[in-house]
Amino acid sequence: MTASPTLSPDEAAPRPGRRFDLLAFARKHRTILFLLLLIAAFGAVNERFLTIRNALNILSEVSIYGIIAVGMTYVILIGGIDVAVGSLLAFASLAAAYVVTAVVGDSPASWLIALAISSLVGLVGGYVHGKAVTWLHVPAFIVTLGGMTVWRGATLLLNDGGPISGFNEAYRWWGTGEILFVPVPIVVLALVAIVGHVVLRYTRYGRQVYAVGGNAEAARLSGVNVDFVVTSVYAVIGALAGLSGFLLSARLGSAEAVAGTGYELRVIASVVIGGASLTGGSGGVGGTILGALLIGVLSNGLVIMHVTSYFQQVVIGLIIVAAVAFDHYARTHKA
Repeated sequence: MTASPTLSPDEAAPRPGRRFDLLAFARKHRTILFLLLLIAAFGAVNERFLTIRNALNILSEVSIYGIIAVGMTYVILIGGIDVAVGSLLAFASLAAAYVVTAVVGDSPASWLIALAISSLVGLVGGYVHGKAVTWLHVPAFIVTLGGMTVWRGATLLLNDGGPISGFNEAYRWWGTGEILFVPVPIVVLALVAIVGHVVLRYTRYGRQVYAVGGNAEAARLSGVNVDFVVTSVYAVIGALAGLSGFLLSARLGSAEAVAGTGYELRVIASVVIGGASLTGGSGGVGGTILGALLIGVLSNGLVIMHVTSYFQQVVIGLIIVAAVAFDHYARTHKA
């Protein structure tokens, strides 16, 4: 008779399957799960919510603050914060509109000049914030809190608090036009998000951003120019605020001193809800876009349900707290 092969104890014992960790799964995918839940809930309440037209409306609204949120991802990744983005958006767009209407006039290139001025003003404003943080060693929250007041005041002074309108069709196209049936601001958001993701994930600069957020002193000892990285991310978010201001003025047909009010909350909420850590070193552009979409879906759904805009702010604030609390709970209760 042929002897049957002998199995070793390791081979004979059944191999346990990997246990599904529901908490880890929920923490990793919480934003998209909640987003899908909201879409299903609002769609069940009102059939108009799930139409293509309404989806484009949501994306168009999200695109304005979503562009800034891409920049805020970088800022929060280094452990910083910027609460001046709404005010800087208003000042940059109004400054551009002022030059275009007072100097350039109805020129075919007015949109290009406005875009350049708005983005440049935003970049310079963000650069000033970054230099104040690195040179004066003032906390970023204090610097940008002061900036929020300064830029809003400068906006009110620029045109005595009044709006500026009278843009030509080429200018307005950037806010109301379409590319292959897709509104232009949505296309711009997609391009900014793609570039932001690629730079963050696949370049040396992106790795430096994560390193500074993880441990600034260790990054400095490793040869990273920490002051440059910090200043540059504030300059980037400033430029993106200027870009968003240009798109918003083109969409509304006027640049207004009150533009961007409350955008600080939406932008920071998008990044935090998307999974970024406020202490820095953790997060990504993909999560931020999902966070921005979640806020857009929530706001749109509440409007369809005739919920007051004041209550929307309450809901968004509660979601921010819940997202941070859940992330902390999941981190401290790993299986």
